[in-house]
Amino acid sequence: MSNILVNFMLKKIDNFWRWKGWEISWSYSKNPINTSAKNILLIHGFGASKKHWRSNQDILAKLYNCYSIDLLGFGESSQPCALLDYESPKENHVKYCFDLWANQISDFCNEIIQSPVYLVGNSIGGIVSLKAGEILKETCDGIILIDCAQRTMDDKRLERKDILMNLLRPVLKTLVSKRFISNNLFKRAANPKIIRQILKQAYPSGQNIDDELIEILFRPSQRSQSAEAFRGFINLFDDYLATDLFNKVKSDIHLIWGEKDPWESLDEARKWEENYETIKSLNIIKGAGHCPHDENPKETNDIIIKIIQDTK
Repeated sequence: MSNILVNFMLKKIDNFWRWKGWEISWSYSKNPINTSAKNILLIHGFGASKKHWRSNQDILAKLYNCYSIDLLGFGESSQPCALLDYESPKENHVKYCFDLWANQISDFCNEIIQSPVYLVGNSIGGIVSLKAGEILKETCDGIILIDCAQRTMDDKRLERKDILMNLLRPVLKTLVSKRFISNNLFKRAANPKIIRQILKQAYPSGQNIDDELIEILFRPSQRSQSAEAFRGFINLFDDYLATDLFNKVKSDIHLIWGEKDPWESLDEARKWEENYETIKSLNIIKGAGHCPHDENPKETNDIIIKIIQDTK
């Protein structure tokens, strides 16, 4: 059957799900002639949204039931105010953290998908996938991490011998906790020119940096509460590392990595593969950076499909 006919037949649904009083945006794609019972849930990274899977979801849906979702605070999902550890609880405030997002994902899988699922996460979406996989246990068929966040600024990764950083860190924490500072930082970053500059780092080949991608990242940043998830996340100095979770999930873990990722070390990913039995493979996308699923979607999609086909 031709790709044109398959695309024409593809069923795609965009919807909202009410979760703990918040509106969560999600999308579902399925080829009506596909009889596979396998499900995939795509989980975006920091500052992105479900639309960042623009070149993956419909392709994967030719073979499987494929979902994508906006994490709370991002995309078209609700954007409650950030609540930091030292602040008193308030209405319409949440602590943005991996437990929050992982519970969102596990509840979505239980309430909406209602059957075993493969979790595919990029960047911080990888940590979310791991924690959600731990919660889901046997109903998580597998986890695929695409350039998983290594969280080098977490307190647990701070080297005691780094005297300068130990001196500056309390000052840094105080500064970014101030809403007016985090808001100004966000406003500076949330414009098309800066977004394009950041993408040139994230996508070293330059492939697929287009107006559509700029719009995908820029439009959500213009919502009234868009700076809140940013504030919450940049104040997250003590939360899960991937290495905290590798041995807690019951399903197999697979890594996909951009060879030239400027932010998440490929060398560290190689160490993960060597040191953790739950990690079954590491596939490297040559020439790609932090988001190979969008920079080189064909190769990434092929790898995802092979991983799922090879799963017993």
